[in-house]
Amino acid sequence: MKKYLSLILAALMVLALLTGCANTPAESADPEPSSTATIAEPPESAEPVEPAEPVEIVIWHENNETIAGTIQEQLSDIPGVTVKLERKEQMSDALKMVGNDPEAAPDMYLFAHDKIGVYAAMGILAPITEFVSADAFADIMPMAVDATTYKGEQYSIPIYFETLLFMYNKALMDAPPATTDELLELMKSGTTADSYVFVEQHSTSYNSAPWIQGFGGYILNSDAAPGLGTQEFQDALAYHKQFIQYQPSDGEYNTVTTLFTEGKAASTIGGPWLVPDLNAAGLDLGISAMPTLPNGEPLKPFSGVQGIQVLKHAAADKPDAVKAVLEGLLRPEVGIALANIANSAPVNLKAYDDPDVAANEMIMVMRDIAANVVPMPNIPEMDVMWTVTDNLLAAVNKNGEDIKTTCEAAQAEALEQIAAMQ
Repeated sequence: MKKYLSLILAALMVLALLTGCANTPAESADPEPSSTATIAEPPESAEPVEPAEPVEIVIWHENNETIAGTIQEQLSDIPGVTVKLERKEQMSDALKMVGNDPEAAPDMYLFAHDKIGVYAAMGILAPITEFVSADAFADIMPMAVDATTYKGEQYSIPIYFETLLFMYNKALMDAPPATTDELLELMKSGTTADSYVFVEQHSTSYNSAPWIQGFGGYILNSDAAPGLGTQEFQDALAYHKQFIQYQPSDGEYNTVTTLFTEGKAASTIGGPWLVPDLNAAGLDLGISAMPTLPNGEPLKPFSGVQGIQVLKHAAADKPDAVKAVLEGLLRPEVGIALANIANSAPVNLKAYDDPDVAANEMIMVMRDIAANVVPMPNIPEMDVMWTVTDNLLAAVNKNGEDIKTTCEAAQAEALEQIAAMQ
C-alpha cells in the first residue's frame, strides 16, 4: 500500500514540475536589457552653423563715380567677398602717409601706373603674381603689362588706359591731316587773329611728349637717365616750335579747351576726358590717329594705365579674398562694362570683340594707337622730371631761349636732382 502511495506522490510532483515549466513565459526576440546594461543616449541635435561674414575689400580711388561704380558692380558677384570702392582725395599723398597700417590703409587702390615705383620702393605693395600667374595676362595689351611692371615684378591688374588723341571739329575740318607737315601748311594758311587751325598745351611735358618721343627722344628712360640733352630731344623741340608760332602763346589748358569747345579752333590734341564736355557742347567731334612726322613715325603720346594695386597687409591678412578680386578684374566683362558705361578704353583685348565696344569710334582709335604709345615711366625718379621739363619747355617755347643751351642746363639740373634722391 505504501508502495502505491509513494508512486502516486512521485507522479504528482512530476506533473507539478511540468505545469510550472508550461507557465514560464517564452523569451522575446528582443529581450529587455538587464538593469546593469549601459543605455546609449540619443545624439544631441547639431547646432545650426552661421554663414561666415563676407570678407570686405576696400579699394581707394580718385576716379569719377561712374568708373568706380561700374567696377564695384562688376565685382559684386564674388562669393564670400564684398568689394567697396571709396573715393579718397589726394590719394597719392594719403597712401604715403598710411603705408601698410591695416587700420588706416585700404586693401587695394585704383590709380595710374606711374606711381608704382614710388610705392614699391616704400615696400607697401605686393606683387600681383603672388595671386595670379603670368599666363593670366595673355589677353592684356603688352603695353599695359609693361607699364605695370617694375624691376621685373608685376604690381597691378591693368584695367583701362588713357592717352592723347587727335581731335577735330568736322564742321571746320573735312578730314584730319595725315602728316604733321600737312597740318603745318593748314596752320600757315588758315590761322587768323581770332581762329586757329590747331591748338594744344604746347609747353607741358605730358603734351609735348608726343613730339619728343616721335623723334626718338625721351624725357627719362628706364635706367633713370634724363634725355633732355640728347640730339633727338633738341630736334623735336626745334621742329615743334614751328607749330607753336601759330597758336596762342600761353598754351594753357583752359585756353586750349575753350577755343576748341567754342569752335574757334579746328583741331587739338587732347585726352578722352574732354569728350563728355565736347559732346555736351554739341561739337561734331572727329577722332583720328596721330599724324605722321617727317621721319615716318607718328606722334607718340604717353599712356596712363589705370589698374588695381594690392597693399602688403591685405595680401597677408586676406589672401583668398584678394585672389578672388584680382581674378574677377581680369574678366573681359569688366572692360566691356567700362567701355560701354564710362567710355574707357579697356586693356583686355577680348573686350573689343563686344559689338558695342567695336562701334565706339574713340575707343577703337585708342586700341589702334596703343601700339605706338609710350607708357609713362613708373620709376620714382620721374617725379623730379615733370617740373624740370616744364620749365625747359616754357623757356624755349614762350621766352624764346636757345634750345641747345637751355636743354643742356636742364639736363644738368635733372641729374643733380636725381642724384639727391639716392
